[in-house]
Amino acid sequence: MRHARYIDRGRIHEGVWEDGVLVNEEGRVVSEEQVIWLPPIEPRTVYGLALNYADHAVELNLEKPKEPVLFIKPNGSLIGHLAPIVYPKGVEYMHYEAELAVIIGRAGRRIRPEDAFEHVLGYTIANDVTVRDFVGNMFRPPIRAKGFDTFGPLGPWWIDAADVSDPHQLEIRTYVNGEVRQRGNTRDLIFRIDEVISFISSFVTLRPGDVILTGTPPGISPVKPGDVIEIEIEGIGRLKNPVVDEANDERAREVLS
Repeated sequence: MRHARYIDRGRIHEGVWEDGVLVNEEGRVVSEEQVIWLPPIEPRTVYGLALNYADHAVELNLEKPKEPVLFIKPNGSLIGHLAPIVYPKGVEYMHYEAELAVIIGRAGRRIRPEDAFEHVLGYTIANDVTVRDFVGNMFRPPIRAKGFDTFGPLGPWWIDAADVSDPHQLEIRTYVNGEVRQRGNTRDLIFRIDEVISFISSFVTLRPGDVILTGTPPGISPVKPGDVIEIEIEGIGRLKNPVVDEANDERAREVLS
């Protein structure tokens, strides 16, 4: 099942995406164009994973990591499907990062890899938007690069873990203005989902609502105001967000006000 959160007539609702339409709690079809989509869950903590595809490390001229490279994605950066991503003033190189996001449903500490999937509630799509200007080889975590308001599109919905037969066999594609810019498959993750869950829980308790972004495949490229980014993950859906200019777009002023 695909679970969605949205605002309709001034109220937050939780509905489902079923047979190609958005259905509210009462079973009534709601126009997907007339609602304000929210991130499908309210995350407790969002853990980001850098350089988790070997070919992505290569395209950045960085070494393959020996253990998961983690950072925290600010909750204030999160937005929903169709919401605008604001291109900050003075930035030279902003890009998308298509990622499978894992939602934790059961708390755990020192989780063994073989038990990790018992703690997974479901999956959604994330766009870990990044300003490459602020990423250097000598410092992590890249909070400034990835933490701007609107830099965390999530959605459109989350899907039950039971409905994903193998999260390590999912095609990922990113489209910019309809053109395929990025393509990968979760089978190429350096650190698998069970390994990452075990690693994080070795030093912090994972709790329901925590989200883990599993990294992006190769194929990043610059985007600019006016572009539309769409991220598609096999079996889950397609997350779509326009890019707007902080300096010259009324939508940006509304989002940041």
